[in-house]
Amino acid sequence: MSSQTTSKIFVVGGTGAQGMPIIRGLVADKKYSVRFLSRDSASRRATDLLALDNVSVLEGSFADEAILREGFRGCDGAFINIDGFNTGEKTETYWAIRSYEIAIEQGIKFFVYGNLDYGFKKSGYDPRFRCGHFDGKGRMGEWILFQNQANRDRMGAALFTTCPYIEMVISPGTPMTPTVEDGVVTWRVPLGKGAVPHVSLEDCGFYVRWLFDHPERANGMDLEVAVDHIGYADLAAAFEKVTGHPAQYIDTDLDTYWRNGALNVIAGTPTGYNADPNDKSTMSIRDNFTGFWNMWKYGIVKRDYALLDEIHPNRIKSAEQWFRREDLLGRELGMGSLWERVQPQNRTPILKIHQDTRAGKL
Repeated sequence: MSSQTTSKIFVVGGTGAQGMPIIRGLVADKKYSVRFLSRDSASRRATDLLALDNVSVLEGSFADEAILREGFRGCDGAFINIDGFNTGEKTETYWAIRSYEIAIEQGIKFFVYGNLDYGFKKSGYDPRFRCGHFDGKGRMGEWILFQNQANRDRMGAALFTTCPYIEMVISPGTPMTPTVEDGVVTWRVPLGKGAVPHVSLEDCGFYVRWLFDHPERANGMDLEVAVDHIGYADLAAAFEKVTGHPAQYIDTDLDTYWRNGALNVIAGTPTGYNADPNDKSTMSIRDNFTGFWNMWKYGIVKRDYALLDEIHPNRIKSAEQWFRREDLLGRELGMGSLWERVQPQNRTPILKIHQDTRAGKL
């Protein structure tokens, strides 16, 4: 790979939950400048990013080759995280390929792909674990690393592989949104004795910055990150310890979860809200998130925590540590204690899909 130092990075997905801390991490010390793509440059999230130094915006969609060329032009790095909940699995596959190809065409020197675990393959292609929004990214991540074998000296590439954000355990409208039942914070999810490798959004900024800071080591790397594999009995115990208020985890069978759970109202709709519901390739929310929960319940996804400790010694390493930090941060920002913030009337959405109300443009 060229020894050229990356200085200007084009970001797709910058206004998403993950993209915001990643851009903040990239421009914090002015080593990098960022151009991010937004369908609405006047949106609150875009405006917040534009308040940072060394940040500019390009208005348009990643599903447009002319826009991608304009975005990559003049940049030497790229972070591409396509919103699969917008596109659906089939459309995301095409635009992941074209994003990579056009990045090479336009002279990008280092390309980081926002990835998820290819759980279907990791399970041995067991249909119980088919989760389209994970598999759609995971198979394209493998494709990018395969292409990198031939192209690594022209454009380096790395994968940044995440999992469900730990912020989702206290946010509305997520697969693990809790209820408050007789004063007890309650997670009713189909996890059994499994564990979710939750990711801290704040740590995402550090990890992606590390990939761009260390291109020689990162080239060809799949950096798979998480806080820890967190069982939900432990999650509830940590919440109770930090807040002093009762919490519980109640294991729930899939039928009950889909009848009463956080996603039951939209269970029959397409996972990607712009996907064609009549296309046989389109997965429903129910089918997609059944595979999602089975991945965690049966331990399909692994992480190398020793590697993560080496790369990020100060990373968040437990649910209790994250809850303590989040409780302190909420108080400092005037949002109240963690206990107050988890009450249904006080919850703040973390995912951009809720801002778009599952109706954003492609």
